[in-house]
Amino acid sequence: MRRSLAPALLLPLALLLSACGGSSSADTSIGGGTDGKGSLTLNVGDQKGGSEAILRAAGELDDLDYKIKWSTFSSGPPLLEAVNAKAVDIGGVGNTPPVFAAGAGSRITVVAAWHGTSQGDAILVPNDSKLTKPAQLKGRSIAVAQGSSAHYQLVASLKDAGLTFGDVEVKYLQPADALAAFTSGKVDAWAVWDPYTSQVLKAKQGRVLTTGDGITNGLTFQVAAPTALKDKKKSAAIQDYLERLRRAYTWVYSHEDEWAQVWAKETGLPEDVALAAVKRTYTTRIAVAVDKPLIASEQEIADAFTELKLIPNEVDFGDFTDPRFSGGLPPSTTAPRPSEGS
Repeated sequence: MRRSLAPALLLPLALLLSACGGSSSADTSIGGGTDGKGSLTLNVGDQKGGSEAILRAAGELDDLDYKIKWSTFSSGPPLLEAVNAKAVDIGGVGNTPPVFAAGAGSRITVVAAWHGTSQGDAILVPNDSKLTKPAQLKGRSIAVAQGSSAHYQLVASLKDAGLTFGDVEVKYLQPADALAAFTSGKVDAWAVWDPYTSQVLKAKQGRVLTTGDGITNGLTFQVAAPTALKDKKKSAAIQDYLERLRRAYTWVYSHEDEWAQVWAKETGLPEDVALAAVKRTYTTRIAVAVDKPLIASEQEIADAFTELKLIPNEVDFGDFTDPRFSGGLPPSTTAPRPSEGS
């Protein structure tokens, strides 16, 4: 009988639907504070342990001459819904939520990108599973959050293994529910991202069948509202905000332990799980340009979901990007920093 994960860990992980997260009817903004001073307010959408936490840990919120009003969301899709509704000026998500939002005709614009490894995006199986390679997933049940980066990683991994999406039984579950289903043996596999990957591995509740490395693009984004970009003052604040965020990610490279401690405190994760996720995922990310190769890579994701009829409309992803804040950045094809794993 499989040992369940400690119940105390389920609550913080239920709150921590990372930037890669999928949609749920329960996904809403859960409030947030305000930083800075001045007459201009930049409304920033965030996720638990996300941009606010990393900026605060790196000291990048200490001298703001404008205000940042934080709104915290449980995952990427509802955050982008708020961007579309002009309730949020900018926010961070993974590589797949913008495709679903674009397919729904949402008014969003990708303005910044980071490229990291995809080792934290994994298909996990229980330790006692007989599965040893992705091709053996045919006919098996797999939990995944709809519209998440893991959703596309599952699609791409199946294709790479010679299978189709229809060859498996997909169960759309948010991470908290998927975690319970996985540890109780109700699903054969779980397509997910860090820190869930690190938590399962650290708790010795499962093993990696395959990762997204070499399969998915490893991109994460900051996405802005077009109306905010048309406002000169807000556009200037967005540029400053992005510069601070890039410096904060650079800070993480030499402060892994310090960032892991802050992240653990913010999310309720055990410090060893947070540190493993930081080393496997966070410290690999480098700021890159929003350029043509990036657009082409995201277009592949959009085309894949269009073909599967999982998004309602065809998407020209280039129509949802703006490179104005990419000056001086390396191309999106630049290799990420090597992962230290766990």
